[in-house]
Amino acid sequence: MERFAGAIIRHRRPVLALFLIAAAVFAVLFLAVKVNYNMSEYLPDDAQSTEAIGILGEEFSGAMPNASVSLRGVSLTQALRFKQTLLDLEHVDEALWLDDITDLAVPLEMGDKAAIEAYYKNGDAFYQIVIPKGYEKEGVREVRALLGDRGGITGEAAEIEYVQAATGTEVRNAIVILVPIILLILILTTNSWIEPLLFVAAIGVSVAINMGTNAFAGSVSFLTNAVTPILQLAVSLDYAIFLLHSFGAHRKAGDSVEDAMRKAVKESFATVAASASTTLFGFMALMFMDFSLGADLGLSLAKGIFFSFVSVMVFLPALTMCVYKAIDRTRHRDLIPTFSGVYKVLKYLAVPAVLIVLVIVVPSFLGQTRTDFVYGYQLSYDQMTGEDAERSTVMVLLVPKGELQKEEALSNELLALPHVTSVTNYTKTVGAGIPPGFLSESITNQFYSERYARMVINTDTASEGPDAFRTVEEVTAAAKRLYPEGVFTVGPSANLYDIRTVVQKDNNRTNLIAVISIFAVLAVTFRSASLPFFLLLTIEAAIWINLSIPYFTGTPINYIGYLILNTVQLGATVDYAILLTVTYTRNRKTMPKKEAAHKALGSSFRSILVSGMTLATAGFTLAGTSTNPLISDIGILLGRGTLLSMALVLVFLPGLLTIFDKLIGQTTYKAKFLHEPKPDKEEPSSET
Repeated sequence: MERFAGAIIRHRRPVLALFLIAAAVFAVLFLAVKVNYNMSEYLPDDAQSTEAIGILGEEFSGAMPNASVSLRGVSLTQALRFKQTLLDLEHVDEALWLDDITDLAVPLEMGDKAAIEAYYKNGDAFYQIVIPKGYEKEGVREVRALLGDRGGITGEAAEIEYVQAATGTEVRNAIVILVPIILLILILTTNSWIEPLLFVAAIGVSVAINMGTNAFAGSVSFLTNAVTPILQLAVSLDYAIFLLHSFGAHRKAGDSVEDAMRKAVKESFATVAASASTTLFGFMALMFMDFSLGADLGLSLAKGIFFSFVSVMVFLPALTMCVYKAIDRTRHRDLIPTFSGVYKVLKYLAVPAVLIVLVIVVPSFLGQTRTDFVYGYQLSYDQMTGEDAERSTVMVLLVPKGELQKEEALSNELLALPHVTSVTNYTKTVGAGIPPGFLSESITNQFYSERYARMVINTDTASEGPDAFRTVEEVTAAAKRLYPEGVFTVGPSANLYDIRTVVQKDNNRTNLIAVISIFAVLAVTFRSASLPFFLLLTIEAAIWINLSIPYFTGTPINYIGYLILNTVQLGATVDYAILLTVTYTRNRKTMPKKEAAHKALGSSFRSILVSGMTLATAGFTLAGTSTNPLISDIGILLGRGTLLSMALVLVFLPGLLTIFDKLIGQTTYKAKFLHEPKPDKEEPSSET
């Protein structure tokens, strides 16, 4: 390792140039990264809604409507003309309105009231339109420009347009806010005005390289694009701090600049590798999700940790050797205390903290399993339209083709469901008495393929929630009673219903993989059977408390955010426990347990504080700058979870280490703990 460090030192200028060129090239490639805003596309291939989308694309010329348009205060004639105007827009492929389900020459009073009012009610017209995939932004903006202040557009395409427009701006805002705060934290906790810039430069280079490599993935999710750079910066900043702290310590000990850097690289390599490994495995656990949005994010974060590790161990030493004179010239005194005596306060909290955590950990674990969840964007209608709008969601039902009587019976049964407002199919539009063979293909093709009959169902529910999911279940159950051989549903509600089904199955798998892999890393790092258990208990308790708060406050959270946070908080904050425990076990070789805990807290408190405040700030910045509830939920959970992990590591973990010190010594390979002296018996007082 010293030879490796020596090579970096000797060739520092070529190494520096290589990384800067790579960062510039990948920053340009980042501009070419395609971002996917459609969460339903991350469902597994065997999800029924995914199969339904495939059938629609292969067998029907008409696509699934993905937006609802409302137009206020128009006559039937005006509404019909407006439909044609919609179809004339460049990015609107299809438009479904009242004339598609009934003959407008017949008085509306003679038609089905519920079906008619789904498209025309009290002078307001409601259209279902198809905006082609990938052109949601253009199509929605064209429709909005056409409507002016006369109506609004909602639905999946409008949600995608809103998220697409907001995410890029909000990520930039988050970085603009976060970087100065991180620099301020680093300035307060270092001894040079230049060092914070080196930390940010080292991780910034790795972020640029990581985000640029996403161009080779074809596309990444909007969540990956928004969250990865901020999490990578906040999580891996510790690695740079470890290296430069070691470098500074060796220089104070009298080593030359080159010797100090060689020793710093050798000394910090194992610590940084252990820290990076736990975070890496935590993120990689997301790659085992069937809902591949998690896999997409997990891969990007795992790459980010790898590139950060390489940048800190190669680029940062080269950069530091080029500017160490500037570091020396910009030294300043400590701006905040060293906290070396913090144990004098925290020692009184150790035992009470252990008792309190053991009391609340079970209800917290149970509470976090009973939280109310949401699964989609959860954008409000006024976010997308600027005004209140009637709830309306479209669902397409595919059933085997062949029996008109079954279709008619099913459509009547569907219309009797509480939240179904209309059903558009052959029997409702043409009539069960007219065989499809008597009509032209231009009419029948919108209802039939070679194998399936298509029904378009309008509901008065939001895209998700108890009513929406109950309606999906009722529609599916009604169809399966008549068509037990198989039916398919697709649409916002059906897609989110499938997302809910898939991600709930992902939870136990990803958590188990993360816990087992991190346990293995900790067991190897500490060569101990007991220490991994105590470290994981500390962080898992913080996670359970964090995730149970929404249950006890009655606040629903996004399940994807909940699932991701489970692994991200574990992988990112277990480093704090590692740092404290490494110092404690090292001290125990020469000190009694209380003194070892005292010294461990004093020497690691500031590092844990800096790391925790940085990651918490990143989380709260995400929450404060994002209008997307999914990203905002992740930010709140991450910020709060980091503070909880930090608090438990500083108060709860020292209590565990001292209480179970004997067990740890017996179950750790070559622990060599100093023998704990037995307390002397009290001698009688001379005054007695």
